[in-house]
Amino acid sequence: MTGVTSGIVERYLESLTAHDWTAFATCLADDFTRVGPYGDTYASKSEYVAFIADLLPRLPGYAMEITRVTYGNGVAFAELAETVTVEGKPLRTPECISFELTEDGTISRVEVFIQTTPPA
Repeated sequence: MTGVTSGIVERYLESLTAHDWTAFATCLADDFTRVGPYGDTYASKSEYVAFIADLLPRLPGYAMEITRVTYGNGVAFAELAETVTVEGKPLRTPECISFELTEDGTISRVEVFIQTTPPA
């Protein structure tokens, strides 16, 4: 891993939560794909940036708690939890996001995996 690649996931997550869409876009490779937890796919950088820039500011009570980011051999994984307010109550969703990294230090693919719990 190059020094350029190290820290790219943290920059991605920081710019996402800060709603800094210019910085966010610089983390992504021109040839980019994002696959969401329900198989929803954004097959271009511009499509994904437009989607997330529209969605995230509209999520009430949005917060992200990062547990760990791990790098290895052209990939990285971020363990985190996202919280949004649903019907007046916080809903916390633990997840793991996998990242494929390019040689030039950007992210070429993101896949989101959520942890579900049985209903109470």
